[in-house]
Amino acid sequence: MALDPLTMLTISTALAAAAALYLAVEWRSIRASSLLFWSAGFATITVGSSLALLRANGYPLIGIWFANGLLVVAHWLFLLGVTRFTQTRLSRAWYLVFLVWLSLLLLPDEPSWSKIMLMANSLLIALLMLRASQLLRPHGKSLGVGAVQLCYVLLIHGLFYLAKAITAVVPGTLIDLAAFRGEIIQISLVEGAMAIMLIALSMTGTERYRREKQIARLAARDPLTAMYNRRALEDRSRRLLAEVSSARPGALLLIDIDNFKLVNDLYGHTAGDRLLIALSEMIRAALPKEALAARLGGDEFVILLSNASREYVVELGSRLRDQFHQQASQTFPTPAAVTLSIGATRFVQPPAHLAALIEQGDAALYESKRGGRNRIRLIDAQPAEEQAIR
Repeated sequence: MALDPLTMLTISTALAAAAALYLAVEWRSIRASSLLFWSAGFATITVGSSLALLRANGYPLIGIWFANGLLVVAHWLFLLGVTRFTQTRLSRAWYLVFLVWLSLLLLPDEPSWSKIMLMANSLLIALLMLRASQLLRPHGKSLGVGAVQLCYVLLIHGLFYLAKAITAVVPGTLIDLAAFRGEIIQISLVEGAMAIMLIALSMTGTERYRREKQIARLAARDPLTAMYNRRALEDRSRRLLAEVSSARPGALLLIDIDNFKLVNDLYGHTAGDRLLIALSEMIRAALPKEALAARLGGDEFVILLSNASREYVVELGSRLRDQFHQQASQTFPTPAAVTLSIGATRFVQPPAHLAALIEQGDAALYESKRGGRNRIRLIDAQPAEEQAIR
């Protein structure tokens, strides 16, 4: 079958319909609004391409002006999808695109009509695609390979339409929109078919990558405090433990809230959640960059340090105890003080498993609780001694 303009337009229509359906199916599983806008854009192209077939049958208003208008709408929906994906806002000035296109109805019916129409249509699409590419560019690879690919595909697509707008006004160029004649139109149909496939695949890749990252993040984080959970801590602690030596001792602090049940009983579980979030924020603010922290469950937290001196461990634990006691007593007064008990252990030999360290920290925490709570019990492997700090 010869790839004449009508055949290429038919192929583009089928590809756009397939892309719209493909993105709609992806939206059903991912539920990202950007996919919905992109799917609507390809559905609009499907309708516009179908109407474009009518121009050869003597329907120029529907087959040319209205069909090309839908092409502009489709690319505007692509831009809107990119704004949703990048979580940016679209200025109201971009809605003037439709006003510019409506003004093309006022063009006089003369030989230059096709060139002006093609130039205006191309400039509008180029503007929309270059803006969409610009919105994706600052994010770089943080949004994934799909987003980077989409950025460049939209950039090339926009530059193509910009070049088409320029060549449309070159003297002697043959352009006949009604009969699909002219090299520019034929090249545009081929580029359109290729762009549909590349843009659809890139759009799917962008949201799929974000979804996978979101799932991975949810699997590694405690849903209430957004701190690492125990599994994530075990995965990320390997590098830190590998750096531990006699010259760079490590430390683990196991933290438990004293009389936490009183807060839940007197003020409700929402108040208890607020207190847990407050403690997690204190821990995050106090930790050095290379340290790790996690919520093990309930009101129990753990901190893992590298190159930790005895003085620093004591100072860190004391600072957390003071800050937490002050905030808890002011926010949720209780008959018995809501404080922190901390069991800490310093070590020079990294254990085979993190669980062994947590068991040591748990033993120190038990001693801290038994000693009257609101204190630190430090077990130091260098030198081997214990010290309780009120």
